[in-house]
Amino acid sequence: MGRSGRKSDTGRPSRGSDKGVATGPEQLTGVHASMEAIRAQRRKLRVLRVREGRQRPEVAEVVAAARAAGIPVESVGDPQFAEFASGAGNPQGVVLEAEPLPELSLESLLQSIEVENPTLVALDGVEDPQNLGAIARVAEAAGVSGLVLPRRRCAPLSPAAARASAGAIEWLPCARVPNLPRALNQLKSEGFWVFGSEPEASADLFELPDRALEGRRVVVFGAEGRGLRRGVEKALDYRVRIPLGGRVASLNVSSAAAVFLFELNRRSILATLP
Repeated sequence: MGRSGRKSDTGRPSRGSDKGVATGPEQLTGVHASMEAIRAQRRKLRVLRVREGRQRPEVAEVVAAARAAGIPVESVGDPQFAEFASGAGNPQGVVLEAEPLPELSLESLLQSIEVENPTLVALDGVEDPQNLGAIARVAEAAGVSGLVLPRRRCAPLSPAAARASAGAIEWLPCARVPNLPRALNQLKSEGFWVFGSEPEASADLFELPDRALEGRRVVVFGAEGRGLRRGVEKALDYRVRIPLGGRVASLNVSSAAAVFLFELNRRSILATLP
């Protein structure tokens, strides 16, 4: 797990951790995370730093996008670049200094939704930023309208999560809520069906009745091993399992999210066909 590499007032990246909420500028690394942050323009972008020397064509595209967006571009030598990219694995020659992603209230998230019957994803106890990023990547690809994350026991929207999402997290509005069961009940009052992905549930994902796929919905995924908390379970309308044909007891949370969200999409499309 990489450090978020937030920058202090001295111009050096601070050693902030992915476990906490970002309090200052962050260092986004990698071509995809940087490009999507530039394209989405959902946060303030300060400067793009590029390692001196011959660059891959993808890096040139990021530089061109940054300049077109009015973002300063700096070319830096290896020692300084390594300091800004500290802990990022392979930064692919680019580091984008940016303010943290905005986090909304649940009410603001609902107001931002433009589709009639949206799907939201809520996470319960998913504390690994790699898992958060992978789920965000799946959710954005599946057309999810936003994320609902608790303030406690959930990974921050850190550079590690941005990189793991390949930049998808830049496009997903995110609400931070103080109490997830209360937020789910509020969504129910707004006309959402609440689904929970649980390996031991009696209902089969592939056998859900058509009525369960109508209207708005929010799908809740829990931490691997611990699953959903009791208070969250009480707020569910449907406890649903993914049927497995092999000997492994369960999927990891991001794989489960991919199966669940794309199956809901498939069934919803079928329901609209004549």
